[in-house]
Amino acid sequence: MEEQVIDIAVIGGGPAGLAAAIAAAEAGVKRIIIFDRQTELGGILNQCIHNGFGLRYFKEELTGPEYAARFIAQLAEYPQIEVKLETMVVELTSDRQIITTSRRDGWKIYQANAVILAMGCRERPRGAINIPGTRPAGVYTAGTMQRLMNIEGFRPGNRAVILGSGDIGLIMARRLTLEGIEVAAVLELLPYSCGLNRNVVQCLEDFNIPLYLSHTVVEVCGEGRVTGVKAAPVGPDRCPIMERSFMIDCDTLVLSVGLIPENELSREAGVQMESSTGGPRIDSGCRTSVPGIFACGNVAHVHDLVDDVSEESRIAGKAAAAYVLGAQQGSEPNRVKVEPGRNIRSVTPQEIVAGEPTVLYIRAAFPERDVIVAAGRHRSKHRIVTPGETVRIMLHPEDVDFSAGVLPVAIEGGVESNA
Repeated sequence: MEEQVIDIAVIGGGPAGLAAAIAAAEAGVKRIIIFDRQTELGGILNQCIHNGFGLRYFKEELTGPEYAARFIAQLAEYPQIEVKLETMVVELTSDRQIITTSRRDGWKIYQANAVILAMGCRERPRGAINIPGTRPAGVYTAGTMQRLMNIEGFRPGNRAVILGSGDIGLIMARRLTLEGIEVAAVLELLPYSCGLNRNVVQCLEDFNIPLYLSHTVVEVCGEGRVTGVKAAPVGPDRCPIMERSFMIDCDTLVLSVGLIPENELSREAGVQMESSTGGPRIDSGCRTSVPGIFACGNVAHVHDLVDDVSEESRIAGKAAAAYVLGAQQGSEPNRVKVEPGRNIRSVTPQEIVAGEPTVLYIRAAFPERDVIVAAGRHRSKHRIVTPGETVRIMLHPEDVDFSAGVLPVAIEGGVESNA
């Protein structure tokens, strides 16, 4: 097979890949290819027909398809960006060789001067959480349910139970209700919701949908089709209290039990991974441990807002362009490693490079009220922090002591909360 040489390969045509490719083109890169296995660009945004996108990035409220369309329209301004849809990247090596397959082109090999990983996330299915019971029809992940209703036009059931209070599950509780499907309950294993507070209010409280915290599904019932689920409260050890279990009649079970960054290609290329986020370890320029490979969007860490994805991905695109164009010649810049401290589940990026704009995305390990987020010399007060909502802070050069080699990040003070 003939090998084609390209400047930048962007793997994934969702919001992260689009923003990164456009930023790289703006920086002067001559040949960029976006690879995506779907039939159209936009990624998950195409099935997110609810509003709430773009409030920070575009300063207006958009639906998911509208947000994606803004970036897709910009591609026409950059003829150096080529798009290959229905194309699967099956292999990525540490020296940035890419092997793809598609119905139109067959097997192809590309040698990229830089690679931007923007593959996004996949949902955690029933098999990953080992719910006991039969295996009837009517068990869906929240994203699959969203696609069935918003794109395919199907009504998947009449009465649903949702397990997990992630943002997609909360949004689908509202969507099901609006389509005339009764949502009997939303169950959450943890003592707090895992979604944005605004989604709890707008999707559950505004529609009087009950939320059972510290509860889970312990059995799926039914043969050909789901007839109900057995739910039970859980103790402090998160083990079900079976003697207090109860039945909920339903014909549909929707799972919103977490997202997994899609990093098979990253691991294949030898990229160092970060256990707290499930994605690659990156620095403030979205560089991974492998030279010339960059990561952005949900493949690096799960974001709450697509606006954050776009901002981070533009940084990745500019850094990849600088790498390709040789703008980073000279001595190695000063770096500090980010060191998570008290009540920190994860923080991204894991390293900060001197002279680069740095936004820290911090996720708390447990909810607290009236806290101070400390990152180096930075201090900011927050009324509440919760694992379901990322704390986003901007670090300025004066906040970081690069001579120390380490930037401690911690959540100080506060009162533990169930909110």
